[in-house]
Amino acid sequence: MNQFWTQLLALAPLAILCATVVGVVSAIAVRRQHFTTATVTVVGLNLAFVSLLGVLQVTPIQVTPLFIIDDYSVLFFAIVLVAALACSTLAHAYLETLPDRREEFYILLLCSTGGAMALIASRHMASLFIGLELLSVPLYGMVAYAYRDRISLEAGLKYMVLSGAASAFLLFGMALLYGATGTLVYADLATAINNGASAHESWLMMGMGMMFVALAFKLSLVPFHLWTPDVYEGAPGPVSAYLATVSKVAVFALLLRFFTLAAPADNAWLLTLVGVIAFASMIIGNLLALRQNNIKRLLGYSSIAHLGYLLTAIVAGGSGLAAETVGVYLATYVATTLGAFGVVTLVSSPYAGTDAGALHHYRGLFWRRPYLAAVMTVMMLSLAGIPMTAGFIGKFYAIAVGVESGLWWLVGGIVAGSAIGLYYYLRVMVILYLDQPGESRRDAVAGWGQQSGGIMVILIALAVLFFGIFPAPLIKFVTAAGIGGF
Repeated sequence: MNQFWTQLLALAPLAILCATVVGVVSAIAVRRQHFTTATVTVVGLNLAFVSLLGVLQVTPIQVTPLFIIDDYSVLFFAIVLVAALACSTLAHAYLETLPDRREEFYILLLCSTGGAMALIASRHMASLFIGLELLSVPLYGMVAYAYRDRISLEAGLKYMVLSGAASAFLLFGMALLYGATGTLVYADLATAINNGASAHESWLMMGMGMMFVALAFKLSLVPFHLWTPDVYEGAPGPVSAYLATVSKVAVFALLLRFFTLAAPADNAWLLTLVGVIAFASMIIGNLLALRQNNIKRLLGYSSIAHLGYLLTAIVAGGSGLAAETVGVYLATYVATTLGAFGVVTLVSSPYAGTDAGALHHYRGLFWRRPYLAAVMTVMMLSLAGIPMTAGFIGKFYAIAVGVESGLWWLVGGIVAGSAIGLYYYLRVMVILYLDQPGESRRDAVAGWGQQSGGIMVILIALAVLFFGIFPAPLIKFVTAAGIGGF
């Protein structure tokens, strides 16, 4: 196989996604039919996932100066594609009764997923920016897709304005790094510093800092987190799930690769600053979640804390247990978050005003939909890090990498944050089993378990329990992926 075909095989998942976008647009042009559009989307995502088996035969490989396709990329490609597939499945049931155009939603979702994959595979700041913008711009439309609901439109505008500001920080940081080193390739920054760019250390640190600010915004880290609860609350349920999973996975995978390959990221001052942000995210995210009466806002603040826990791996370094920690934690976090937002989506509808976000909507859900309440219970236990769930395995890894690196203050933050979080996770669980007359409730449709979205959340709950009891297959899969690079 010559170089052209090898590189084409390496880019097969991205190529299939692009072909799927064309297929969806063509299907809409011929005839608007929601089921057909959703089916084409699901088939395309599945084909992209299956193509990863072929990609593994040629990794690691550099595809142009912009991308590196290695086992690390394939791991996060798989997580992103599974999460996007779950979100598209939830979106089909959610959008089925939407009075407006439904089909364009899948174009936005596919384009954003392609941007996430480009971001994961990037090794050059140009591909970083292109991937991040392709990930973010479709999200503006997805967040505001239920635009007849004022809160959804407001969330879309808020995310668009603040995301644009973050992109400005990113570009300015890149400009400073390029001015100091003369290169835009992550790994070449070390060479440039050895050749004399260290004389511009202040510009290097300022550039790295501004880039981290932009990425911290995308990850909802403190103090760049204020948009998160409002956008999660206003966005349609499937979009909130997408924001909390695909978007976070792509940016964090990029952050770990960048901090591993880019020499300025080894600066002790910068790592200390990252550690402080991680600690603040753990504590403030959990404290702000305590008094929330809206489950989407609660999950938004919870995601801030979880990304703070995971940031410990960045402070610890980008190799060894740190890379394994990121893979395991993100896999367990994605599964748990998809399950939680899946339940929210199944009891929501674009016709009932806002989504079923208020906690009292779920009061007594067990007595009406016992299996759905059981799924939410498993997700809350997993987010709390209770043993026998996948979330415990992820949190154990986060603590282990902190102990291995002697970051005792961050380990203390993880323990304290988890203790605080236990209260509001248990609060949600208790509400599921209460039943008080006079409270307004929302309910999933009859036969929800036979719908694709219902089957998906049940399978996720089973997976969360399985990997919590038998984590070896997940750990083995993740350890096969390391940080590659050229």
